[in-house]
Amino acid sequence: MSLIFGVYARRLHTTCTCNEIQKLTRLRVVDNSEIGKQAMAEGKPPRCIHVYNKTGIGRIGDKVLVAIKGEKKKGVLVGLKQNQKPLVPKFDSNNVVLIDDSGSPLGTRIHVPIPTVLRTILKERTHVKGTDFTKILAIATKYQDSPQQSVFSYLFKI
Repeated sequence: MSLIFGVYARRLHTTCTCNEIQKLTRLRVVDNSEIGKQAMAEGKPPRCIHVYNKTGIGRIGDKVLVAIKGEKKKGVLVGLKQNQKPLVPKFDSNNVVLIDDSGSPLGTRIHVPIPTVLRTILKERTHVKGTDFTKILAIATKYQDSPQQSVFSYLFKI
C-alpha cells in the first residue's frame, strides 16, 4: 500500500504550469540561420533572457533577447504554447526567429507556419526609420489560421 501511495505522491504537482514566455524559457529557433541550426543540433536550445515590453511576459510578435551558444541575439516570437486569444493558433513549441539590430532576420527561410495574426502585429510595430519586421513576413513559407478562424470564414464566406 505504501508503494502505491508513493507512486501517486510523486505525480502530484503543487505548482502551476508556466503558460507564458519569461526569463529562462527555452525557445526553438525556426529559421535557417547558422547559429540557430547549430544550437538546435547540439540539443542546447536558446533561452530567453529579456522580453522587450512593460510586463516582461512575451506574446506573439514580441521582441526578446536570447542567449544562444554563449552569445546574445535578438528574436521575434512567432508561435507560443500558451493558451491564446480567440482566432490565434496555439503551437506545440515556443518558436522564435532570430533578427539583427535593424529587424532583418538572420536566416533566409522560416520552416514552420506562422499565424496570420502576426502580419497585423508586425506591421504595426514596423517604423519607417527604425526596425523593419516585414522581412520576417516575406521569408515565411506558410501561414496558419486558427481552427476557429477557418470555421468562421467557411460559415460566413469571408
